[in-house]
Amino acid sequence: MTVPKAQKARAAALRAELERHNTLYYVKDAPEITDAEYDRLFRELQDIESRFPELATADSPTRRVGATPLAQFTEVTHRTPMLSISNAFDAEEVRVFDRRVRESLEVDAVDYAAEPKFDGLAVSLTYREGILVQGATRGDGNTGEDITANLRTVRPIPLKIASTYEILEVRGEVLMYRRDFDHLNARQRQSGEKEYVNPRNAAAGAVRQLDSRVTAGRRLRFFAYAIAHSSAWRWKTQSETLERLEALGFPVCPERDVVRGVAGLLGFYERIGRSRERLAYAIDGVVYKVNRLDWQRSLGFVSRAPRFALAHKYPAEEQLTEVLAIDVQVGRTGALTPVARLKPVFVGGVTVTNATLHNEDELRRKDVRVGDTVVVRRAGDVIPEVVTVRLERRLPQARAFHMPKKCPACGSAVVRNEDEAIARCSGGLVCPAQRKQALLHFAGRRALNIEGLGERLVDQLVDKDLVRSPSDLFGLSISQLQDLERMGEKSAANLIAELKRSRQTTLERLIYALGIRNVGESTARDLARHFGDLEPLLRATQEELLEVPDVGPVVARSIRQFLDEAHNRGVIRLLVAAGVTWPKGARAAPRAAAQAKSFVLTGTLAGMTREEARAAIEAKGHKVAGSVSKKTDFVVAGEDAGSKLEKARSLGVPVIDAKRLLELLKEL
Repeated sequence: MTVPKAQKARAAALRAELERHNTLYYVKDAPEITDAEYDRLFRELQDIESRFPELATADSPTRRVGATPLAQFTEVTHRTPMLSISNAFDAEEVRVFDRRVRESLEVDAVDYAAEPKFDGLAVSLTYREGILVQGATRGDGNTGEDITANLRTVRPIPLKIASTYEILEVRGEVLMYRRDFDHLNARQRQSGEKEYVNPRNAAAGAVRQLDSRVTAGRRLRFFAYAIAHSSAWRWKTQSETLERLEALGFPVCPERDVVRGVAGLLGFYERIGRSRERLAYAIDGVVYKVNRLDWQRSLGFVSRAPRFALAHKYPAEEQLTEVLAIDVQVGRTGALTPVARLKPVFVGGVTVTNATLHNEDELRRKDVRVGDTVVVRRAGDVIPEVVTVRLERRLPQARAFHMPKKCPACGSAVVRNEDEAIARCSGGLVCPAQRKQALLHFAGRRALNIEGLGERLVDQLVDKDLVRSPSDLFGLSISQLQDLERMGEKSAANLIAELKRSRQTTLERLIYALGIRNVGESTARDLARHFGDLEPLLRATQEELLEVPDVGPVVARSIRQFLDEAHNRGVIRLLVAAGVTWPKGARAAPRAAAQAKSFVLTGTLAGMTREEARAAIEAKGHKVAGSVSKKTDFVVAGEDAGSKLEKARSLGVPVIDAKRLLELLKEL
């Protein structure tokens, strides 16, 4: 069917008009028409596109209404990690931050870009040739979830921008205004449904829905705050970046400023704090970033946080309540945490009934007892905690609490080392509280690498009591598996075949799969090389473990505590009985430290994965480090190499590619 010119022109005009009104409403907060008028224009465009489907462009406002629910989210690997920002809770920590920045840069004063810290969900948006092609959550910082379908329904997020960049990756926050949150809860009450706790939960829950129509039904907002990647970098400061984002049509927080030094930072903090309750959106602090981008790159990162940024939190709201009981929670890693069960109290926008007491030392320091009146706050506006006890209100019958000697979940011994504040359950492979995490770790890619054994399936296997320890996995049958949700006969058969394949492994993978505390991949590899087989490791004393390269007293003690627990040794015997095998080898003589070279891998390598490169390097007795220093011998760089490559060049460390790496390993 030929599309009449008048209809084509009208559709184009409607698209432009609707996006203009979206910008006026969500970006500039200055609507020109009522919701009813907007809906009339929207329905007219829907009608034209239904009659002439070829007019329904990818960036049409009608694409924001949501689509058929997804089965699951796929994973997205971030080009640049989405890192967390270190927190400060008082002025002295801000002074320390500024001093550290100035000393690192060797300058007398620094300008900072400052803005509120939004209480929402961080997301990444990727545009190709100006079209939104992917949206993702932060996830673990390196890998997030693909939520493109949901983010397309968030009206302040542009589906198309006037950009000549081949690739542009924008970072920002999805949030919900207070008034929209109030309207949402009013609708929930009217329909007899459960109300949402706070705007952040409502926004985050909507964005991480498998049904994008649910997301479309929420009035969500978005603020852009960074450009993480661009095929053409043309700006020099963070403030200029925000101006560029605003020019491209992204909503950018208007309550921002560029300030100088500590006085400017603290002044901004006080100014925003005074207007905090009047803001349209909830915040829990402000964020400071070194304004010059070249200085940001020079400062780099420490651990999982940038050195050039700081989140300055506001004091949490506090309330009085009563401790009704003190229980112990066993975490997924075996940590035992005392938890106060409270008389319900409204704190920081939510009703709090439980509060963490952190650990035994903290509980003793605060002298919290059952029956006490306590001050409760939401630390960082997130985790409820007991701040202090009102001793003047203590009753004679108030009872002291004592940590258990046995794990309340499995009965294994509770271990607390002298140099640690946290008590832990030693029954890692059999403890019900740790069972799911232990199984997921056991099946992980770097452990036994059991494809198809994901979180949802592990939940079902544990909840239905089909699997109590890793050894039970190898006794599963097709008939047991095919009755589980989202499993059929074919999927069940595939998993059984995968379990059979995974029985043939290596000693280092098996050691790592056991989930011994403080034993990572590198330590597992060193243990396997040192002992050559499992039995010598099981018999090794703490003194013999200290002979292993890079194994110190803490690691040696963790290994012995794990292996001394009868439950864990029993599971290891059952794994062997189930047919788990590995090549037996003689004890390896470690390469002399003077001969070993240190490599750092960065970017996407040509012809091999980074795991393959790591394996090739370590097979020759050399080491792979996570960061570049003067002691680094070589940096192996591939496509999209980041700050590690820049640091290598600044330190004069030799940079090679994957091809040269293989040649070098032959020479070495």
